[in-house]
This record gives sequence, structure tokens and C-alpha cells, in this order.
Amino acid sequence: MATKRQRVRSLAFGIGGAAVLAAMAASDGLAAGQVYPGRPVTLLVPFPAGGAIDTLGRILAERMRGSLGQPVIVENVTGGSGSIGTGRVARARGDGYTLGLGALATHVVNGAVLKLEYDVRSDFEPVSLLAMQPLLIVGKKQIPAKDLKELIAWLKANPDKASFGTGGPGSVTHLAGVLFQTESGTRFGFVPYRGAVAAMQDLVAGQIDIMIDQAPNALPQVRAGAIKAYAITAGSRLAAAPDIPTVDEQGLPGVHISIWQALFAPKGTPKTIIAKLNAAVMDALADPAMRGRLADLGQYVFPRDQQTPEALDAFHEAEIAKWWPIIKAAGISTK
Repeated sequence: MATKRQRVRSLAFGIGGAAVLAAMAASDGLAAGQVYPGRPVTLLVPFPAGGAIDTLGRILAERMRGSLGQPVIVENVTGGSGSIGTGRVARARGDGYTLGLGALATHVVNGAVLKLEYDVRSDFEPVSLLAMQPLLIVGKKQIPAKDLKELIAWLKANPDKASFGTGGPGSVTHLAGVLFQTESGTRFGFVPYRGAVAAMQDLVAGQIDIMIDQAPNALPQVRAGAIKAYAITAGSRLAAAPDIPTVDEQGLPGVHISIWQALFAPKGTPKTIIAKLNAAVMDALADPAMRGRLADLGQYVFPRDQQTPEALDAFHEAEIAKWWPIIKAAGISTK
């Protein structure tokens, strides 16, 4: 049987050993933080390859590699309006090796429309705002209206007769239509599709009348003369399409809608890693070649003072405050 003195010594050694182990763990953690990243980083894009968000993700990944010294591998995890891939980011370890490309749809709309197993606000660490693109109000070639004012007049003269294509219930294209209908005082029927690409195909074919879609998707069809462009949903014209007027210029300033992209990390990712990722993003977005490629796609890079984690956090909160009441008032939900 151990004596009282032996028991005291054992306890003291246990406490001391625990302290040593704790110090070693802290030292290991510090070392890991200093060498981050020590292996390739995965960037999850929650939408199919080839789309506007995927293209941005691949351009960003290519540029971040130089700053991080490790490859950034893009992985497309699709489904659930972007909630499948975003959910994987939420469940990933906060070690900086799994990142997620987020957008208005994934980190605002889905939180109001879908029943999620994660929280769009509290289960992520903001890294940086990236880019944004306004939408285009477009119509099939057969519509007689020549500009936005004439389009609104035509819709008012034919209430509930025109068809508006969307990427599905609760999609950004759907919300854009709801906002446009409210602000313009028009009425039309919504036609949901499994994605905006399918809706655009039917618009080109003349099967539906109008839609509001992101510039990278709509501009090629406008340039080809397959559809008509009526307005940009922003206060300034697109550098990639300076001939298309804004909604402000045509008397409809309330319809400002932009699809934005941002970089998020899982909750609990250390601040030192967030800072390193943010610096890599800022370096990438400052590259004139990258900015030029994004401009050609109709995307604006956020100003440098809006590329901080704090700016993304405030922006994210403001977007939720703006859109959730609109979604609720429209009765859009699958919960």
C-alpha cells in the first residue's frame, strides 16, 4: 500500500506532468500556426463547375497559391441550393484547411428559406468579401418594349399574363422578381426551374417572357442578340456592358440587387490563420490581371477597406436584415 508521502509525490508528479503536456501542446499549436499552411488547402464551392461563382473560386485559388505557398484545390459540392457544400464547411475542423465560398444564396437566403443543420451566422468565421455582380433585367426578343419604362408599361397593360423565369423557389432570381414586382407595381407569373441556366435557355427559346439573372450568365446571350437587356440592377453601369442603362437612370432606383461572394472558414478557426488567409485574399484581389478577368465577367471587386473579416461580418449581418423580411413577406419557405 502506498504511503501518504508517496501519494503526495504521485499527485505532484501528475500535476507537473499535466503542466508539461499542456506546455508541449501549446508549443505544438504555436508551431503549427507558424507553418500554416503545411499542406494543400481545399476550397469548397457549393455550386456546379462552370458557373460564375465557380469561375471566381478558381481564379482566386490560383492567385492565393502564390501567397500561401501551397495549392488551393477547388472542390465542387453541389445540391440543396448550395446548402450541401456549405454544410460541409460548417462541420469541418477549424484548422484552415477547409474553406468555403459563400454567397447571397448560401449565407442569407438559405437561412430564411431552408431547414438547415447549421446556422448561417454563428457557424462560420468571416475571412473576406470578394466580388459582386449586379443582375440584368432581360426579356425575350419578341417583347415590344424597347427600354425598362416601356417594359413596365407593357407588364401593367397585361397583368398576370407575362411569365418570369426563376432558378427555383427562394433562389436569388426569384427574390429579384419579387422585389421588381413590388417596386414597379406590376404582376406576372413565376415559372420555377431547376437552376437559372435552364430558365435562361427557355428565355432564349421564347418560352418565357422575362427574368433577372446575373451578368455573367445573361451578357453572352445579350451580345449574341438572343435576348433583350433592359437594365442593370445597380446605381452605376457595368464596365463590361456600358451601353446598358441602370435602373436608377430609368426611374426604378429601389431595385438594387447584387450577388456577392465571400470567403468563409469553419467556426473556431484561429485568428492567426484567418489573418493569413485574409492577407492572401487581399493580395489576390489587388492583382490587376485578376481584377481584369473579373471585370470581363461583369464582377466588381470590393474596395480594399471592405475586404477585412470585420467588414464581411458587418455586411453579412446587414444583408440578412435586408432580405429576411422580404422573404418572409413573400411567404417563401420550405421549412
